[in-house]
Amino acid sequence: MLRKVNFFLLFFLFYTSSLYAETKPVFLLPIKGVINPITSRQISEGITYASKKKANLLIIRLDTPGGLLVSTRVIVEEIMSADIPVAVYVAPSGAQCASAGTFIALASPILAMAPATNIGAAHPVMIIGRMGKEMEEKVVNDAVSFIKGIAKKNHRNSRWAEDAVRKSLSVTEDEALKLGVIDLIAKDENELLSKLDGREVFILGKTIILRTKDRKIIPLRIRPGEKLLQSLSDPNIAYIFLILGIWGIIAEFSSPGIGFPGIVGAICLILSFFAFHSLPINIAGFLLIFLAITFFILEVKIVSYGLLTIGGIVSMILGSFMLIKPFSFILGISTPLIFGVSIFSAFLFLFVLFFAINAHRKKVTTGKEGLIGEIGEARTEFNPTGKLYVHGEYWNGRVLDDSIKKGEKVKVIKIDGRELLVKKVE
Repeated sequence: MLRKVNFFLLFFLFYTSSLYAETKPVFLLPIKGVINPITSRQISEGITYASKKKANLLIIRLDTPGGLLVSTRVIVEEIMSADIPVAVYVAPSGAQCASAGTFIALASPILAMAPATNIGAAHPVMIIGRMGKEMEEKVVNDAVSFIKGIAKKNHRNSRWAEDAVRKSLSVTEDEALKLGVIDLIAKDENELLSKLDGREVFILGKTIILRTKDRKIIPLRIRPGEKLLQSLSDPNIAYIFLILGIWGIIAEFSSPGIGFPGIVGAICLILSFFAFHSLPINIAGFLLIFLAITFFILEVKIVSYGLLTIGGIVSMILGSFMLIKPFSFILGISTPLIFGVSIFSAFLFLFVLFFAINAHRKKVTTGKEGLIGEIGEARTEFNPTGKLYVHGEYWNGRVLDDSIKKGEKVKVIKIDGRELLVKKVE
């Protein structure tokens, strides 16, 4: 009887544990684009949510050209301190895991790649010019120590990891598997789950056996607002918004009361400030761009024979190149975009200046001066003074040489105080 009871107890425990394992979900978090604070928050929230749901596995599908080192360190810390298994899956085919993405991928206890993908090229990007050799060496050595520590923690090829930073080495999925950089290759998420089933992973001092075969994958949706913010964090888009915002504000102050340029300019500036807040910004670059706009405006007020315009173009180009700090795991603003925006700004200014000069050369058409040359009608007899109607108003007038009868056409030839000097139209 006791044996039967023990048998039923063991069967019950086995059944309930199996049932519990079956109910533990597998989540998928897609991450695409530049690594920045928004990406960091998305991954942090994804890990927290998956942990609360006691997930069997969280898959981070990664496709990135790189990003910020500060955000990368936060993500690495989140993954390595997670109490659930996290798998980084470089996918779909054609995706890349470059620069900062390499650090994130190596930090995961499970690393897989889809066919026709690549990983590596983790050397810090130098945006403009060359810094001192000593400073460059410090930055590279720091990155090397960081990536080697991550690789060793997960028993990956630390020699290759070092070369990925020092030599910008990049490998395909097949090469990565042979070198011991990744764990496996899978064509899609379902194949990944099938290959991971039964695998042991070491999480926070505990060994966990994955039960993932035929498990349903639950995608974690990225909020539409965060998708927009992620797009805005592209340095090129942020730069375009900055320039549009500056010109919008200038247009508003040049013609107060219009409203539309000021509203659009203010919105663009706020969006650019948000985007640049998540990027490594150099204040000197900002100041040079604003100095360039100042030069363009002063060209209208001061006769510099083009010197201020040239200075504005040079200042805008230098400021644009300096806008992103020299060392980062992120690509800077596109060089063609910088030259294109700078030249466009110069031509826009010259276009406005051309019309402003032409406007000054034209005959005045407002106020009293605008009445000279206008044709009116005598409303009383002029002998030599009388009243006339011109330009929608009644005026006192005086004829110079001959008398004018009521109803005859007259032409204004001069203004004398409050009186118009006129002559009869023949």
